[in-house]
Amino acid sequence: MFKIIYKKRLNPTVTMMKIHAPRVAFKAEAGQFIILRVNNDGERIPLTIADYDRDEGSVTIIYQVVGATTTKLDAKEEGEFISDFAGPLGRPTETEGLKKVAVIGGGVGCAIAYPVAKKLASLGCEVHSIVGFRSKDLVILEDEFRNVSDSMTIMTDDGSCGDKGLVTDALRTLIEKGEKFDRVIAIGPLVMMKFVCLLTKEYNIPTTVSMNPIMIDGTGMCGGCRLTVGGEVKFACVDGPDFDGHSVDFDEAMKRSSMYRGFERHAHEESCNLLKTSVKK
Repeated sequence: MFKIIYKKRLNPTVTMMKIHAPRVAFKAEAGQFIILRVNNDGERIPLTIADYDRDEGSVTIIYQVVGATTTKLDAKEEGEFISDFAGPLGRPTETEGLKKVAVIGGGVGCAIAYPVAKKLASLGCEVHSIVGFRSKDLVILEDEFRNVSDSMTIMTDDGSCGDKGLVTDALRTLIEKGEKFDRVIAIGPLVMMKFVCLLTKEYNIPTTVSMNPIMIDGTGMCGGCRLTVGGEVKFACVDGPDFDGHSVDFDEAMKRSSMYRGFERHAHEESCNLLKTSVKK
């Protein structure tokens, strides 16, 4: 059993939790993920490691309440326990040797982008962070990004925070001002990462993306997280989650990601109804 030692609501649908998991914290690196189960008969879900504290023995996760399991997880409070917390899994983000990087996060993907920016900053890399959200009330980790970035730009669809527009608008502005990046690291919705990669391909800038497809076991056995990268089948759980963005077949990935959307919505509604019934009792 793994104890929840801290919980904080970041926006109406996104929550941060610190889990006491010393063995995971000891080996965790930016870009890796864990797989958890809320209870013994629950489903397994992957969540990226948003931060870790080796001294405290804690691992931070940030999740969006979108399905049955995240709804059940969100019903847990500080001091309570979850059944399983396995990791770290996946390959860490490659950060060694990079001198100047643009780190781009979109929405809840910022929870994945932040530890990468933090790691790069700790290595002395010049970090330019660009984060995008639909509106001001959905902004997360603003202070955290500022603390590890040489420059930071917030973009919102409606202009309610930062500049109005897309993360690609901000990235193009930096490039056209003469900024020379060793690499761009983009993490967020598939469509966002696709268009970031189309832009960086114009300027021949190496680009890394973090892929988060449907995943079950996290060890490469189920094949659920398969992707096509450079014409070859790869598994996000063991070959990634980071890949060369210019080689990923984003159209295929987007098609696969939408397959279970209806099921997730139904499971989320069922879970909410069960929780409401439990509270009434």
